[in-house]
Amino acid sequence: MHAKDILIEGYGRIQEEVHAAVEGLDPDGLNARPAAGANSVAWLVWHLTRVQDDHVADAFGLDQVWLTGEWEKRFGLGLPRRDTGYGHSPAEVAKVRVDSGELLTGYYDAVHEQTLTALRSLTAKDLERVVDDNWDPPVTLAVRLVSVLSDDLQHVGQAAYVRGLVQSTEA
Repeated sequence: MHAKDILIEGYGRIQEEVHAAVEGLDPDGLNARPAAGANSVAWLVWHLTRVQDDHVADAFGLDQVWLTGEWEKRFGLGLPRRDTGYGHSPAEVAKVRVDSGELLTGYYDAVHEQTLTALRSLTAKDLERVVDDNWDPPVTLAVRLVSVLSDDLQHVGQAAYVRGLVQSTEA
C-alpha cells in the first residue's frame, strides 16, 4: 500500500463520520450549543470542512471549493470570505447556523472530492515538498495532510459528542 492510499482511506473516514454526525438532525439539533460558549454540530462540521478546503487547496495550488462552488453564498453566514473558524469567539460561532444537514454534507462532499482528486495525483516525492516555511522545521505536504486529517477527526468526534448531548436532551 502506498502512502497516498493510506491518506485516501483516512480522509474517507472523515466523510463517513461527518455524515453520521449530521444525519437525521433537524435545524434545532444542528445549531444547538449544549452550553454557553460551546460549539454546535453545524459549527464543528463547517469548521473542519473549511480547514480542509483551505489547507488542501493551498497545498496543491487549487481554488477553494467554498469560493468556486458558491458555498459561501449558500451558507450566507456574514463572515469574511476566507474565514475558516480558527479563533472564533462565541459570537462568531453563533453566526454559523444552517437550515439543513444537506448543506453541511453537500459542502463537505464537494471538498472531499477535491481532496481525493489531489491525493490520487500524489507521488512519494510530492509528500516531501515544503508547503509552509513559516515553521521550524518547515511543513511538508505529508505533514500538512496528516495535520488536517488529525484536526478533522478530532472535530468530527466532537460533533458526534455534541450530537449525543443534543439527542439526550430531546429524549
